Amino acid sequence: MKNFLLGIIIGVLICGAVIWYYADQRHDPTAQAAKERIQSTANEGKDLAHDKFASWDLNSTNIMDELHRTGRVIRQKTQAAGSAIADATADARTTTAIKAKLVTDPDLSARSISVNTTNGRVTLSGTVSSPEDISKAMKLALDTDGVQEVVSTLQVQ
Repeated sequence: MKNFLLGIIIGVLICGAVIWYYADQRHDPTAQAAKERIQSTANEGKDLAHDKFASWDLNSTNIMDELHRTGRVIRQKTQAAGSAIADATADARTTTAIKAKLVTDPDLSARSISVNTTNGRVTLSGTVSSPEDISKAMKLALDTDGVQEVVSTLQVQ
């Protein structure tokens, strides 16, 4: 679902750029109206994604405060808090998907971050270079199908 939504947003942005270009070239009122609708839709999509990430409250200050207080960072998806994973292989698929995301991210080291998934609860452990990297790793994990909760014991070194 998230990949579909991301694809829609990217498609809208590309279409918007094309229409914007041609609207500026011809000053066509219809194209100008389409440009404004697409720009509005793109802004709504951006706001939706921003609100989703903001709801996880993963800024550097909150992460450092929580790390100092409890030694770990936990965030839970509200919509999935009550659901259980029925498929026994789902945890392995979830762990693999998160590790794949870590491998493709240039700022995060998949070798320095251990991922363990049990009943949709993901535990991230290891070391990172900044609180921002903890936030980024948690966002990657939270934005993965099958994840119910993410617990981070990642340490900044």
